Amino acid sequence: MLQKTSPYMRQANLIGGEWVQADSGATIDVVNPATRLKIGTVPKAGRAETRRAIEAADAAFVTWKKTSVLERHKLLRKLHDAIMDNQQTLAELLTMEQGKSLTEAKGEVAISAAYILWFAEEGRRTYGDVVPSPWADRRVLVTKEPTGVVAAITPWNFPSSMLARKIGPALAAGCTAVVKPASQTPYSGLAWGALAEEAGFPKGVINIVTGSAGEIGDEICANPLVKKITFTGSTEVGKILLQKAASTVKKVSMELGGNAPFLVFDDADVKRAVEGAIVAKYRNSGQTCVCTNRFFVQAGIYDEFVEKFAEATAKLKVGPGLEEGTQQGPLIDMRAVEKVEELVGDATARGGKVVTGGRRHALGGSFYEPTVIAEATPSMRFMREEIFGPVAPVFRFETEEEAIRLANDTEYGLACYFYTGDLGRAFRVMEGLKYGMVGVNEGLITTVEAPFGGVKESGLGREGGHQGIDDYLDTKYVCIGGLGL
Repeated sequence: MLQKTSPYMRQANLIGGEWVQADSGATIDVVNPATRLKIGTVPKAGRAETRRAIEAADAAFVTWKKTSVLERHKLLRKLHDAIMDNQQTLAELLTMEQGKSLTEAKGEVAISAAYILWFAEEGRRTYGDVVPSPWADRRVLVTKEPTGVVAAITPWNFPSSMLARKIGPALAAGCTAVVKPASQTPYSGLAWGALAEEAGFPKGVINIVTGSAGEIGDEICANPLVKKITFTGSTEVGKILLQKAASTVKKVSMELGGNAPFLVFDDADVKRAVEGAIVAKYRNSGQTCVCTNRFFVQAGIYDEFVEKFAEATAKLKVGPGLEEGTQQGPLIDMRAVEKVEELVGDATARGGKVVTGGRRHALGGSFYEPTVIAEATPSMRFMREEIFGPVAPVFRFETEEEAIRLANDTEYGLACYFYTGDLGRAFRVMEGLKYGMVGVNEGLITTVEAPFGGVKESGLGREGGHQGIDDYLDTKYVCIGGLGL
């Protein structure tokens, strides 16, 4: 079991290389969602502390931007190694504050390190151009430069990897960072500060503040020293940040809400589709932005799919994340449970049939039974609202055209999945779905090598892939004249 003496469980903020408390001395309690017991506290910082963090990042940027890409590469490699050398400790910390199974937490820590390693390499490939000049005596160059101070705001569902996607490209590009982790899961965010110190990053390159989301967010948006905001969270909050960031015309990256459809056609491999459905729905207890929100199954195999899916769902082991064999931990808090209950109640009132689950788990607290609801219809709230819990509504459809129409009938466009054994259908459906990411016969598609992000109201920009560093760079055109050629 992790002890509070762990060097990575920091109960202070990192500003300009110093670990400090809030000016007021106020703190926020951090609670283990599985046991509902207090783990510790973190500072409740506000605008003043955030301003100092931004100023520290801006001062550090003066020298950090001048470091060579090779030097930044080496430091990021050291950061990667520090993460992997402490994978177990970091995973235990993550599970304690977030609730997910230790197996999932170890996987998240590993992909966090993988993002750092990926961007360590991509930082060396931020190529410019020598453009053929229309003038005989001039040369035309296009270069890439670091944007400046980056503010990163991250959610509680993936408190380590969401930060890796932002810190990795920012540091690789030569930017400095001010990080605001979620108050429910701050320790995984603060751990990055300790890891960065261990790896040898200069003071002020990474700054981490916890506390009032409103105050910290307002300072980030209003402060002209911040040149870019990168946010992962709800579409509602993302829109507020976009409005406020407009006052200083900051660059923005937004990875927002989702309403992922999962389509299963008559010609699909049902066994494979069920396996994919379990991963796509119940990973992190359904608390992911890319997890399936709506299952659409063609009429010919609807009953078979529901039966096998419910069987597999009922076998999932629910328990505390640190307990061996646990596949699904608790929801983050009781508000999340109440939201799930509302949605299940709405579905059953409108004719939905609970095939398995549908209740709070016998373990109590914020544990909820993995649930499958058959005979879902578009009139139910599931069709419009993100569930963010372990509930799988299964809709019935007749034709390919109907499936695509239903899948696209949402303002969101993050991830989607579909299963078919027909190659022509695979291309038709892939091209017909208006989403940033598509899984064809796969339920888990995230990887550091590919761009992660959505369209419509699911966000702006991409994280991961070679595209993931672009938003942290400014393009500069240089025309060199008077060459006398």
